[in-house]
Amino acid sequence: MKLFTTKQIAQLDQYTISHEPVDDIDLMERASLQITSWIIQRFSTEQRMVIFAGPGNNGGDALAIARQLAEFDFSCEVYLVDFGKELKGSPATNWQRLEEQGRVKLSRIREVKDIPNLQDDDVVLDGLFGSGLSRPLEGLPAALVNFMNQTTNTIIAIDIPSGLMGEDNSGNTDHIIRADFTLTFQFPKISFLFAENEQYVGEWTVLPIGLHPDGIEKEESLYHWLEREEVQEMIPVRSKFEHKGTLGHALLIAGSFGKMGAAVLSSKACLRAGVGLLTTHIPRLGYSILQTAVPEAMASVDQHDSVFTEFPKLEPYSAIGVGPGLDQKHNTRKALCALLESAKVPLVIDADALNILSAQKEWLDKLPAGSILTPHPGEFRRLVGDTENSYQSIQKQLEFSKKYRCVVVLKGACTSVSLPDGRLFFNSTGNPGMATAGSGDVLTGVILGLLAQGMSPEEAALTGVFIHGLAGDVAAQKRSEFSLIAGDIVEEMGEAFRKMMN
Repeated sequence: MKLFTTKQIAQLDQYTISHEPVDDIDLMERASLQITSWIIQRFSTEQRMVIFAGPGNNGGDALAIARQLAEFDFSCEVYLVDFGKELKGSPATNWQRLEEQGRVKLSRIREVKDIPNLQDDDVVLDGLFGSGLSRPLEGLPAALVNFMNQTTNTIIAIDIPSGLMGEDNSGNTDHIIRADFTLTFQFPKISFLFAENEQYVGEWTVLPIGLHPDGIEKEESLYHWLEREEVQEMIPVRSKFEHKGTLGHALLIAGSFGKMGAAVLSSKACLRAGVGLLTTHIPRLGYSILQTAVPEAMASVDQHDSVFTEFPKLEPYSAIGVGPGLDQKHNTRKALCALLESAKVPLVIDADALNILSAQKEWLDKLPAGSILTPHPGEFRRLVGDTENSYQSIQKQLEFSKKYRCVVVLKGACTSVSLPDGRLFFNSTGNPGMATAGSGDVLTGVILGLLAQGMSPEEAALTGVFIHGLAGDVAAQKRSEFSLIAGDIVEEMGEAFRKMMN
């Protein structure tokens, strides 16, 4: 699914108004009804609804919701922030409709002393400011936001928490609603997908409002929300006559003294991803461990007892992965540099291999085209430098992918995958239980296994991230997020693929 900036969403609103056609007030009514329906399914008419509305379209939505809730016998009070200017357009129409209905208490807030007291079980609806906000809040709106945040009441944000911007919130952290629920229209805002904004957005839900499909199709976007239907199209259908020789041969370089578990987890995940053959290159001490733990993998044994210092001839391999549990010894660094210079196929690069590259950034020019880098946030900072927030991070991520013709998988709650062509995908699967040791090693193996089977680097990364997250979701349902371990993700990969193919 495409994701759009707030300016683009406003353009899609106008496209819908002119091409459906539908009046602005009727599109507002349609959107408001979606929120009203959500509320009446979850809250009791015994709870008072206290609605704070601004003078713009977000406030217009709030006014319409108040009228609709009153029709369902909710007790509602509306407080309109009054800047001394007359309401115009759809907000003015909805204010008039409330006056004519006569079932909602209407008040105006002109200064701080006008802010009402709240009862403990009141539900607060935030309709102060929408996604068109372009600067941090100050003055009366900031004071009202701070008041709302100091309460213990449930807060529902309409479309976007007031004070939060849709994309870049650099320097904007002081006066933003901390919502329990955010009910957004048609698409999640890009800023909802950043970790630092969870405290403002709370639990977000996308509600459809029927924006014109032709407008959505025509509007170009760099940003995408990765969903099941897109991934299903990427997974190849196997011929009846496939055999291990036609399903790729992966080389995984992993493990060191004390970190052989990373090699085992990554190897198992690679095999579960369907690769025909897997050779895992390990230090000598890991031979018996690998052969016992992963009998399906072939072992390539390094001359060194405890670290990676060499690699086998690369001709047999359709894809190469390097990094899980590797360590960063001097001989390992030399061997990684030689691998970068020798490889003719894309690499999947993770963990210590990334840390070595961060210390030797001139080696980045040696990356084979189409390589896939899978950093966690700390590894990414070491690669590209510090950033103020997640929005700045994804901009650097996109620049990095373009510059080095590679795919970057920046791991996190909504893992972002940047492609060399300038597109960026946020993943929709996964859960907090996957924040556990070894989860990244599993992801490396999944992506490597898919890449070795002939998928493009872009498809292997996107499919791998989605399947990895889906397997984690299946594991969490069975075992809980708290007790989930990386091996559980591997064990549920079969179920994840089965879900994708049904």
